[in-house]
Amino acid sequence: MTFSDLIDRRGTNSSKWDKMEKLYGVPPQDGLAMWTADSDYPTAPCVIEAVREAADHGVFGYSWMHPDYLNSVQWWMKNRHGWDVDTDWVLTSQGLGNAIALCLDVWSEPGDGVVIFTPVYHEFAHKVNKSGRRVVECPLVRQGETYSLDLDDAQSRLDGSEKLLLWCSPQNPSGRVWTAEELRAVAAFAERNGLILVTDEIHHDLVYPGNTFVPMDVAAPDARPWTVTLTAASKTFNIAGQRTGNMIIPNPKLRATMRHRIQTLDYDPSALGVAMITAAYTSQGAAWVDAQVAHLDGNRKLFDAAIADIPGMWSMPLQATYLAWVDFSGTGMSHDEFVRRLREDAKIATSSGPGFGAGGETFERFNLATQRARIEEACTRLKHAFSDLQ
Repeated sequence: MTFSDLIDRRGTNSSKWDKMEKLYGVPPQDGLAMWTADSDYPTAPCVIEAVREAADHGVFGYSWMHPDYLNSVQWWMKNRHGWDVDTDWVLTSQGLGNAIALCLDVWSEPGDGVVIFTPVYHEFAHKVNKSGRRVVECPLVRQGETYSLDLDDAQSRLDGSEKLLLWCSPQNPSGRVWTAEELRAVAAFAERNGLILVTDEIHHDLVYPGNTFVPMDVAAPDARPWTVTLTAASKTFNIAGQRTGNMIIPNPKLRATMRHRIQTLDYDPSALGVAMITAAYTSQGAAWVDAQVAHLDGNRKLFDAAIADIPGMWSMPLQATYLAWVDFSGTGMSHDEFVRRLREDAKIATSSGPGFGAGGETFERFNLATQRARIEEACTRLKHAFSDLQ
């Protein structure tokens, strides 16, 4: 099966497709789900084979974090990202959303400030607010075709009550790949302000030709005493439903504190999730990821060309991720009007830009991790829905 073979996910308890009408008013019968970040194609054959072997074995009893899993994480980070990870550094969480919530719980108290650079993954602010902490927004600066940092401005927004910095690399929603120099600057900013630096690197495998992802720990190894890196195979291999992520913590004191909290909550990873990731983090999985990135590269080029043909609309050139960040400000329309056209006329469900914080007011985020035919259909619908601009 190829990345372009159509698969109907409706009626499979898919959040992306089966919650679309409830959340956005876009019916699944003829709507296009381009909002939440998962893919519409099957995972790698090596992962599917691991599931088949588990099913054939037929026993799903208690399991443990066997060395094969930790060794596979170590192999992947070294071979795909040039990052030497000690297996002792790796703790597991129930996905990265859970990992972020755990970091907030362990290293801050209600009322503490948590720094985020916006626009950024909407769950950062949601989780901060749900935990009773305070969001401290530091806007990124729109510079040319991408975003840049203004750490002097960010410094002016802090009052000393902040405890954590939630960082996103590669950046979601813009697809920005940060340079090693920028990462070192962020690490130094965290140190100056006494912040635990929690870096979400979940999209690190989905990087386009001409760009190089650098893990925070590689760029700024001196920042290990205050850095926690979150990774997962979920976006890369479309296995988010297995709810298994990694918390890579070089500092033994921080790691012991987090390990104790996880043990207190009596959490152990899913045996099936562990088996799937162990199979994914192999040379066979790597070859599949390379093929996926080539497919996504074609999707983004097709989508960006269509957006460029619609006056007043602009898609930020992606360096990584499969999430297109589209600016509607040039249309002169209000947010309500262009969203109405997307949902009612084009029947496309997208992630709402304002939810990503300051700087997202005129944007919508489109998920391009789908079959080429659906990208083509989305382009046709967008041109029709905004035909009066052409």
